[in-house]
Amino acid sequence: MTRAPDGKAAGFALLAVLAGSAWAQAAAPGADGVLTALVRWAPLIGQGFALNVLISVIAMAVGTLLGLFLGLGQVAPSRWLARAALLATQFFRNAPWLVLLFYCIFVLPFRITILGTTIDVPNWLRATIGLTLPVMANVSEIVRGAVQSLPSGQWEGAASLALSRRQTLWLVILPQCVKRMLPPWMNLYAILLMSTPLASIVGVEEALTMTRNALGAERRSELLIPFYGALLVAFFCACWPIALATRRLEAWAGRERTARDRGW
Repeated sequence: MTRAPDGKAAGFALLAVLAGSAWAQAAAPGADGVLTALVRWAPLIGQGFALNVLISVIAMAVGTLLGLFLGLGQVAPSRWLARAALLATQFFRNAPWLVLLFYCIFVLPFRITILGTTIDVPNWLRATIGLTLPVMANVSEIVRGAVQSLPSGQWEGAASLALSRRQTLWLVILPQCVKRMLPPWMNLYAILLMSTPLASIVGVEEALTMTRNALGAERRSELLIPFYGALLVAFFCACWPIALATRRLEAWAGRERTARDRGW
């Protein structure tokens, strides 16, 4: 079970940021206050953070859709299809995310021409594709594990009702898998959101890049800890509710399985 952060972790993160801000203010008493500098650059950094969230949402949505079909391919009766799906899953699941980012940034075209119209492909979109690939592979494993965790009696019962394999999957198997897939799916999204700052390495102007630009414009080394600390708190606040919800869903699913096993 994933251990979610608690109030002590949130308090420690906030205390670290406040301590860094106090030190920065003491190091440059004649300069603008740390809070003033943070407020001045908050809109720009917030715009970059919104791009982090957008990248994570798109990568998770597309990766979930592709991973669903890839995961079903792993449990397909066709041996060749199952092997191909397994190979794709293991390749992208075990490939470093940063390598996939660089691959998509430099291999995918910078612009495409459709019906005589040239369209630029921004870096953030190509970075999103790079993050979609490992998400797809991890969702594929989540789907495979959930499908194979169901007892064989579900398949046998559907067969006795003369349901085809496709009908069995979409009407019987997958609805029961949703509860099993939701906690690890949410945990994967939290990991994805925390990984989006990797896009800054390939030139995407997200929150980490904007924070670095703000520090360069201020030219005050004492602001490094408060600015990066504030960014840390922003990601923490975004991922903390997801981790808490995941923990509660896992506990609820565990109680439900226990009750079902005992025949309550």
